[in-house]
Amino acid sequence: MARVAGVSRQTVSNALNAPQRVRAETLSRVIAVIESLGYIPDQSARSLKTGLRYTIGYMAPDDDPLNPNPVMGGFLTALCDAAAVAGYRILLFRPTNDQKRAIDTLAAARQVDGFIISDILANDVRVERLAELGLPFMTFGRTEPEMPQHWVDVDNTSGMQEVARALAAQGHRNVAYVYPNTPTPWLLKRAEGFTDAARELSMSVTEIHEPPSHGNHKDELIERLCAKLQGPNAPTAVVTGNDVLSVSVYDAVRAAGLRVGADVSVVGFSDLPLCQFLTPQLASVRMPLTAIAEKIVELLLEQIRKQPGPSEGTYLQPEFIVRDSFQLTQEAHSNNASRA
Repeated sequence: MARVAGVSRQTVSNALNAPQRVRAETLSRVIAVIESLGYIPDQSARSLKTGLRYTIGYMAPDDDPLNPNPVMGGFLTALCDAAAVAGYRILLFRPTNDQKRAIDTLAAARQVDGFIISDILANDVRVERLAELGLPFMTFGRTEPEMPQHWVDVDNTSGMQEVARALAAQGHRNVAYVYPNTPTPWLLKRAEGFTDAARELSMSVTEIHEPPSHGNHKDELIERLCAKLQGPNAPTAVVTGNDVLSVSVYDAVRAAGLRVGADVSVVGFSDLPLCQFLTPQLASVRMPLTAIAEKIVELLLEQIRKQPGPSEGTYLQPEFIVRDSFQLTQEAHSNNASRA
């Protein structure tokens, strides 16, 4: 293999076990030869030589198997791809009750070289335990200031500020924001980013909170929205903390005798697949899941290799995807001026 690639055996070894030591041009040539020859490294031999397992443990977030979160499903796929490029595998695990014990068990078994966790909450016990054990780890989501800043996150605030600026540029003066009933850190950042930016741009903001998830909470939300859309100074745009809430906004707009995208602009967040199945298609803010996964794996491997890493976390910018639910006709602008 080394002869075919025109390099030394050590260079081939570095390409497989420490690619950061190999020049990009040489690495590409060696990898191409490896793939053309169909060579598969002996994982056990590599582990004996390096002391590494070439495996990363990912604690799956709490989810409902009958109604899974497609965002985190997309992130898991991106994470597996990013790890594979670096010669690593993802070991998926999910604690039954005790999250600390789940981490301790996997660490004691020495099955993984580092950990990745997501859906980071305030005073997250998983972050605290990993920091206490001194293990390499990265998080999808910002950690507390007193914890190691080993995180990558989407800039929720910036994403919603962009939406506010786009609405202001389109001439909106009265807008509404719908809060999901779960006050997670990322949802609060989205709300703060939009409402603060909208007010700074001289827009009037109506804040509407999703009712608790019991009984006919969806019908109650639709009634609240419908009343606001028919009342004085009615909003001409409605922004939601997630895409799923936008479905109720669509229903409320129609119940008010109005048209989505023609009379009322609607914008969601996450850019789930459902956005393109709604009529009209939903404008939304897309998270850069592939870039987030790649950065997390990159920074985790630096820790595993004991290389100096950044002292601060990393924010990555989302992308505002404009679709038909965002576009208002000139006729709608005139009608909305009279409604206001």
